[in-house]
Amino acid sequence: MKKKHSLPVRILGAFGKLLLCILVLSAGFVGFLSLTEYKPQERETIPVTANAADSPSEGESFTVAAWNIGYGALGDNADFFMDGGSMVKTADKARVEQNISGILDEIETMKPDILFLQEVDVSSMRSEMVDEYVRFWKQLDEYDGSFANNFKVAFLPYPFPPIGKVDSGIATFSSFIVSSSVRVQLPVPFTWPMRMANLKRCLLVSRVPISGSDRELVLVNLHLEAYDNGEGKREQTKMLAELLAAESAKGNYVIAGGDFNQIFSTTDGSAFPVQTGNWAANEIDVTQFKGDWQFLMDEKVPSCRSLCKPYADADKDTFQYYVIDGFIVSGNLKVETFAAQDLGFVSSDHNPLLLRVTMQP
Repeated sequence: MKKKHSLPVRILGAFGKLLLCILVLSAGFVGFLSLTEYKPQERETIPVTANAADSPSEGESFTVAAWNIGYGALGDNADFFMDGGSMVKTADKARVEQNISGILDEIETMKPDILFLQEVDVSSMRSEMVDEYVRFWKQLDEYDGSFANNFKVAFLPYPFPPIGKVDSGIATFSSFIVSSSVRVQLPVPFTWPMRMANLKRCLLVSRVPISGSDRELVLVNLHLEAYDNGEGKREQTKMLAELLAAESAKGNYVIAGGDFNQIFSTTDGSAFPVQTGNWAANEIDVTQFKGDWQFLMDEKVPSCRSLCKPYADADKDTFQYYVIDGFIVSGNLKVETFAAQDLGFVSSDHNPLLLRVTMQP
């Protein structure tokens, strides 16, 4: 006769089977992430979509724009759970398309000769799988273009609902001929297993030959660490400083720009104080950059707004703003004008920057 177990024993048995099932599924998922982890090389040559026809000359002036576009899904309707908000999914496809159209319209207004973009999705669930890079290079059809991944995860399981698949990066467009573009891997501050589902941040270094000169215009597009304990930011900034110093030593004209997620030590950020409980940006000590460098951040117009709550209906006077986007420019470039463009954060949680410089012979 088959022995019957008591109800508590059967409950414990069922719980044990459930726990075992969860452990097996969890181990399987960790294995999946390990197998699919994005593991870029220290340096990788990036293909350049060649459409530009001209090269700049010494003595020539040109404009450079930089814009973190918030992957087309962080318009004025959005907040974000990692910044104190509640949203994970921040835009439906119609809003993504609306945001991208607004960004493209502003780029058409600025008409920059060179454009640095950050948080450009090419195939991500968070932006409804819209290939934003293709959208940009189709409109910028007289520019050379290149794209480098810095966030590529097959499936992010957190929070709930999960973020899901992310395929994103930074993009550089140039109305001047680009001879080469290289992805330079930055230090990753996260260890296994967190590393598998985190950004692998990089520099996108593009080289523009200068007509009648053996110098080059070196363009460095960047998006530095945001959510680490500070060590990653410091290591990434150190590597950036070393790269810029090496290019300056060659006599090249150098422009590095984008989202630093930090404020330069020479920038007065007192106009936008950090409110209690909000994320605070680290400071970049500019003295670690050896040589004649110019550090540009707009102290009057915020380059970024907090995602602790939606912006559209918020009190604009008490909102949390930041100055974390900017440029580092070599001393052989004369800065003619520089300003953040105040667009009211309608299409992105960042404002674009616009710089005009002249290459001094």
